[in-house]
Amino acid sequence: MSPGGRQETLPYGRCCGRWHQGPTRLQAPDAESLMRSRYSAYVLGLHDYLLDTWHPDTRPATLAPDEPGLRWLGLEVRRHEPRDDDHAMVEFVARCKLGGRAQRLHECSRFERNALGQWLYLDGQFRD
Repeated sequence: MSPGGRQETLPYGRCCGRWHQGPTRLQAPDAESLMRSRYSAYVLGLHDYLLDTWHPDTRPATLAPDEPGLRWLGLEVRRHEPRDDDHAMVEFVARCKLGGRAQRLHECSRFERNALGQWLYLDGQFRD
C-alpha cells in the first residue's frame, strides 16, 4: 500500500507478467501474488495460465470464452490471510462492465501450495 491507504500500481512486468511467462512462470511467491496474476490473466485472456494455476481437484477441463464486450475495470485485494505454510485465503473485489452495466465480483478464495512449491487456486465463496 502506498501512503494514504491506496494500493500501489506496478507495471505489468514487475507485478504479474513475470508469473505469466519466462523463467519464473507459475512461481508466484504467495497467494496474493497469484490472485493478482490470475486477475491479469483474465484481463489478457490467458486461459492456459488460469488452468495451470488452478488446483487439479477443482480445475475445469476448459474455460469458456469471455462474454463479448466484457471489460475488466480493476481489482481490489481486501485481505490476504496465510493459514499455514501451504494454505491461504484472499478476499478480493474485481470490477467489470458488461453490456454497459457495471458489475462486481466479491470473493473469498482459497489457495494451496503444491509439492513443487507452486501456489494454486483451490476454490472460492462469493460475497454480497
